[in-house]
Amino acid sequence: MATIMGTTRGGKPWEPQFVISIDPKLCIGCGRCYKTCARNVFELIEREEDDDDDMDDDQAMIMSVKDAMDCIGCEACGKVCSKKAISHAPAAL
Repeated sequence: MATIMGTTRGGKPWEPQFVISIDPKLCIGCGRCYKTCARNVFELIEREEDDDDDMDDDQAMIMSVKDAMDCIGCEACGKVCSKKAISHAPAAL
């Protein structure tokens, strides 16, 4: 199966890794991925009640993938995520 491939400015091949999901058990809702993404891929949502047994009201929000189809595959969000909550994968053609 073929995947989307790009080329860096220097001419090297590059395979973009697109956002697949955010693990709600790992996400702390810090917003780093949201601030880093210029494509409006993420949104802040309320944590599911099952997930917040140990959380207080100040930590009741987490990030969610709002529009994965707008992701350009740069992986900047994953690089700023201190909890490694964001999953990426190449896109198949």
